[in-house]
Amino acid sequence: MTSSATRLARSRYNSELRGAPKPIAFDFLLSSYGKSDAHSATFMMRTSRISREASKVISATAALESTGRTTRSSLSRFAHNGARTEVDAEKDEVAVSNDIEDAVPGPRKRKRALSETPMKKSSPRTTVKVKTEVEESVTISPTPSKDRRIRKPARQVKNEETGEVEIHPPNDWAEIYAIVKEMRTQGAARNAAVDTMGCASLAEKDVSPRDKRYQTLTALMLSSQTKDTTNALAMKRLQTELPGHSPGAPPGLNLENILAVSPELLNELIWAVGFHNNKTRYIKAAAIILRDEYNSDIPDTIEGLMSLPGVGPKMAYLCMSVAWGRTEGIGVDVHVHRITNLWGWNGGSGTKGPEETRLALQRWLPRELWHEINWLLVGFGQTVCLPVGRRCGECEVGLRGLCKSAERGKVIAGRKVREEAVKRDDDGDEMEKVELMKDEVVVEEKVVNAPGDAGVDVKGQEEPP
Repeated sequence: MTSSATRLARSRYNSELRGAPKPIAFDFLLSSYGKSDAHSATFMMRTSRISREASKVISATAALESTGRTTRSSLSRFAHNGARTEVDAEKDEVAVSNDIEDAVPGPRKRKRALSETPMKKSSPRTTVKVKTEVEESVTISPTPSKDRRIRKPARQVKNEETGEVEIHPPNDWAEIYAIVKEMRTQGAARNAAVDTMGCASLAEKDVSPRDKRYQTLTALMLSSQTKDTTNALAMKRLQTELPGHSPGAPPGLNLENILAVSPELLNELIWAVGFHNNKTRYIKAAAIILRDEYNSDIPDTIEGLMSLPGVGPKMAYLCMSVAWGRTEGIGVDVHVHRITNLWGWNGGSGTKGPEETRLALQRWLPRELWHEINWLLVGFGQTVCLPVGRRCGECEVGLRGLCKSAERGKVIAGRKVREEAVKRDDDGDEMEKVELMKDEVVVEEKVVNAPGDAGVDVKGQEEPP
C-alpha cells in the first residue's frame, strides 16, 4: 500500500467513519481499495487509534496528578461514545502532537504532614533572629585569709596638714628586723664571720685607745673587696710582724711603725687582701696626714675621715661609730645594699649604690638602729642570704612570706620540710606539727629618695665595694 493510500484511508476514517461500527468501515475500504489494501488500511487505523488512546490515558493521568482530584469531567475523557465533537477531536490531535516526555509526570514530591496545631498567620514583617554573644568580665576578689599579707614598701606620703612630704617605712620592716635578729643570735644566721673577724673586733684589746682607733681605721681600709677571714689574717700579721720604728721599740700595728716601715715590706705583709698595691700606698699616705694634721690620731669627724685616701662613706661612718662611739650615719656595704633592695626597703625601683641606700634608709630607720643594722645584715648575708645561692628554704623571712624576692621553689621545699618537722614526746607520740604558710602581696612601690637629695661630697678615694 502506497503512502498516499494510507494518508487517504486515515483521513477518511477520521472525518467520516469515526462513529461507525468496524464491519461497515471495513466494507467501505474493501469496496474502495481491494482486499489486500483494505486489510493494510485497517491495521494502520487500529495502530493510530491505539496511539491516540494511549496519549489520552497519559494526559489524563498527568492531569489527575497535577490536580489531585477525580471529577466527572476528568473521567469523561475516557468515554468511548460517538458524542464527541470536532472540537474534541482537534484537542486530541494537539495532545497527540506533544512530545511524550512532556506528558510523563515529574517525580512526586512528598507532602509534609500537617501538624494538628493550627498554623498562626505570619505577619508581613520579616523577623530575623540574631544570636549575639555577650562577654561579661567578672572580677572575683577573694577574701584574704588572716595569714595573707599586704606589703607596702618605703614610700613618700604628703602630710595634708603641713603639706610636707614624709617618708613612711615599709609596713613590715619591724617584723623582718626582729626575725633576722633572732636568726643572727639563735637561728641559721648565727656565728657569722663578721661576729669574730669583722673590722669592729680586729683591734687589739690591750693597746692604748689611740692605737686601738688607728687599728680600727686600718682594718676598715684593708676590708674593701676582701673577705673578713682574709682581712683578719692580714691584720694579724701587721699586729705581730710589723717591726718597731726604732731600736727597742715594740713591734706591732701603730702609726709610728707604719711611718717607718718600707712600702715593700708593708705590701708583703698585706699581700693577701684585694688591691694590696693600692692599699699599701693609701695606708702610707694616710699615716703622713694623720701625723701632720691630726696629731698622730684619727679624725673625729666624717669629713676628716673621708679626706683620707682610700676612705669612703661606709668606712667613715663605721669608724666613727666603732672608734669614737658616735653614730652619725649607717655604714652600708654590699650586703646591706643588696639585702635591703631585695626586701623593698629602698622603694619599688630600689637604689643604685651603697651611698644612695644609706640616704634612703636614714630617712625612716630609727637612729638607734643605725649602728646595729650593719652587723645584722652583713652576718645575714654571709650565712643565709648569700650573693650567690641564697638559702631561701632556711630563711624565716622567706618562709613567712615577708621577702618579695625569695626564690619560690626553695621556699616551697623549705615549707614542706618544715611541715614534716614534728615534735614528739618521750614515748615517740606526735605532739605538735609546725606549719608556716604565708603569702605576700605588693600593692605599691616607690623610691624613697626625695628630689634634691645629693650624696655626700667624698674627698678621699675608696676601693670599689
